[in-house]
Amino acid sequence: MLFSFLIALGVSLLVTQVAVFGTTIYLHRAATHRSIVLHPVVAWLFRASLWVTTGIVTDEWVAVHRKHHVFTDEEGDPHSPMIEGFWKVQWGNVFYYIRELKDRSIVAKYARDIRKDVWDRWLFDRGFLGLTVGIVVLCLGLGWGLFAAGLHAFLYVFVLSSSINGLCHHVGYKNFANTATNLRFIAWLTGGEGLHNNHHGFPRSPKFSFRRSEFDPAWPIIKLLTVLKLAKPYKTITEAQLSSKTA
Repeated sequence: MLFSFLIALGVSLLVTQVAVFGTTIYLHRAATHRSIVLHPVVAWLFRASLWVTTGIVTDEWVAVHRKHHVFTDEEGDPHSPMIEGFWKVQWGNVFYYIRELKDRSIVAKYARDIRKDVWDRWLFDRGFLGLTVGIVVLCLGLGWGLFAAGLHAFLYVFVLSSSINGLCHHVGYKNFANTATNLRFIAWLTGGEGLHNNHHGFPRSPKFSFRRSEFDPAWPIIKLLTVLKLAKPYKTITEAQLSSKTA
């Protein structure tokens, strides 16, 4: 029984990291900020992985996040701890997303460039179906499958994702003049998302790290995809600064 439990624990952590990298590389950097152009096959694989691990609908996530950048920590921000309170966002971030999406006009306003295809219409826009498929696969493959699914949901929704909008707008250090903060240990767990101050300083940078002491776990993957001609990144923070100085 202990062995089965440990296997389920490891699978749960792996599934969570699959969701984390799909979120930061595809949803955040590619779809929302256009800081990377992904090969269609790579983009499809990310979409499929997010469908079964999170049930997130691309244009909805993009719309809420873009609105967050427009009204960062001001009235209109969908999930600011400075407005709503730290603990409410840290533990209830997902509910602020749900509340924001009750107004369907924000998708049309902030994500009108996100094009739907046949995969979206038949599968990827059906988030509940994707989650059901993911849970069923875990339960069929593991004795502790339901535990693995539940732990993954808790870690992804209530710990990691919430920490970006909660902790990383509440405590940490800053490299740039904005209200977000950097937390290195959160960055290690979230594919680089914890370097949130850097991201708000240069939203179009495909690389979130800036200092030598910072590490963006998603960046080596993006570099590999670039070498394989499967991705084309935009300017990094450093490249953007150099360009502005020579312009």
